[in-house]
Amino acid sequence: MKQGWEKRNLGEVVEVLDNLRKPITKRDRVEGEYPYYGATGILSYVHNYIFSEKLVLIGEDGAKWLSGDNTSFIAEGKYWVNNHAHVIRPIRKLILDEWIVYFLNFSDLTPFITGMTVPKLNQEKMRSIPIPLPSLPEQQRIVAILDEAFTAIAKARANAEQNLKNAKELFESYLQGVFENSDWETKTLGEIGDPKMCKRILKHQTNTTGEIPFYKIGTFGKIPDAFISKEIYDEYRTKYSFPKKGDILISASGTIGRRVRYDGEPAFFQDSNIVWIDNNEKQVLNDYLYVFYEFCDWQPSKGATISRLYNSNLTSIKIVFPKSLEEQKTILKKINAVSVETKRLEAIYQQKINDLEELKKSVLQKAFNGELKTATAVV
Repeated sequence: MKQGWEKRNLGEVVEVLDNLRKPITKRDRVEGEYPYYGATGILSYVHNYIFSEKLVLIGEDGAKWLSGDNTSFIAEGKYWVNNHAHVIRPIRKLILDEWIVYFLNFSDLTPFITGMTVPKLNQEKMRSIPIPLPSLPEQQRIVAILDEAFTAIAKARANAEQNLKNAKELFESYLQGVFENSDWETKTLGEIGDPKMCKRILKHQTNTTGEIPFYKIGTFGKIPDAFISKEIYDEYRTKYSFPKKGDILISASGTIGRRVRYDGEPAFFQDSNIVWIDNNEKQVLNDYLYVFYEFCDWQPSKGATISRLYNSNLTSIKIVFPKSLEEQKTILKKINAVSVETKRLEAIYQQKINDLEELKKSVLQKAFNGELKTATAVV
């Protein structure tokens, strides 16, 4: 903190208006024109209001309190606030609303959070948060610089996010064009090969440690949390259906269509939840199937609790492909080249977004250390 600046507890420079807030259950809310605020912002709009002035709201519970989590925000006009956000009125001859919001959102407030199961920034802790207090003209100068800098950062971030979105959409559009080629062969997956699944493994046959990973729908493509014995693995993979190296495994429930290329390493997969097309690659290469599955229009059957991809759903899906396997290889090379370039662009734009977030933290650090001179120096 800059020499000469005062430091006060938040409760010393604000009025707390928590006694005026009122919760409305979801079923009792009557839709209207006035914002209904909770811990993280506007939840809905209601037909009445209880505040009609500019105030600062701070998440009490149901919020996040790490640096950069936007714990605090300003509410203006006419609005309603429930009991999950503190309502404070700055003593404006001492401190600006915007100074409080910038500082709280910059700060890591987790040391002030109580409760293990339901984390909460209670009023006592909120009041005890120390806040630097330069003169009002100095606060106004710094807030003006932060407003200008953050506007520029927000614009740059929006551009980077749009570029990231465009890169992803262009690749998806390219792939969609590939799989809509009317000059190619059109068949159903059932005409390419038969749907298969592993033999069912019962719960008592699994352990939390063991020799052979057993992938369930929740750990498919991730780290396994269950294992089976080598004896069961050896017996089941020889007696029953088992994927060949290179086969493309598909999640048939949960996140439908998530796919993994089986690498041939010892592993077992949860029967009807993880399936594959037993493909001999005489018509379609597995690598081609792998790309096709990513953008396939899955049509699962919808049950009461969960959607599921049954064999009939899987075998009826149409796939378009060149008859020549060599042409498929050529197409895959082109797709891979476009994918590599897309990932390169995505990495650039994502890094730009990350850099802008770090810049925001750096600007705020300078602001509350009293080192911020002009906005042009930081954007």
